[in-house]
Amino acid sequence: QVQLVETGGGLVQPGGSLRLSCAASGNIAMINNMGWYRQAPGKERELVAIMTRTESTVYADSAKGRFTISRENAKNTVYLQMNSLKPEDTAVYYCHVNGVTMMGIFYAEPYWGNGILVTVSS
Repeated sequence: QVQLVETGGGLVQPGGSLRLSCAASGNIAMINNMGWYRQAPGKERELVAIMTRTESTVYADSAKGRFTISRENAKNTVYLQMNSLKPEDTAVYYCHVNGVTMMGIFYAEPYWGNGILVTVSS
């Protein structure tokens, strides 16, 4: 079983920055894809950014140029550096991983964190 713990959320003023972290735990040998989704009130969950194990990235258009995803494979941790935050970035941010190898078995299904709230407001 994979457990994901997100940290780093909170309240920030427009134009400010936050750094989210997500650490995956369990008998994990390798994780293929790690990333972040978000869900704003009244809206569907949407992709923010994702990074493969070989560090290829995909960003939502809304995140390009402002957000940077990174990961530390040795720590099974993914980060999201968010700069120039806007009120419309307010949402619950969810850590997401898939393609996890544990105890020699490959699991294709996704795993989700519980989510962490980011509020951008003055």
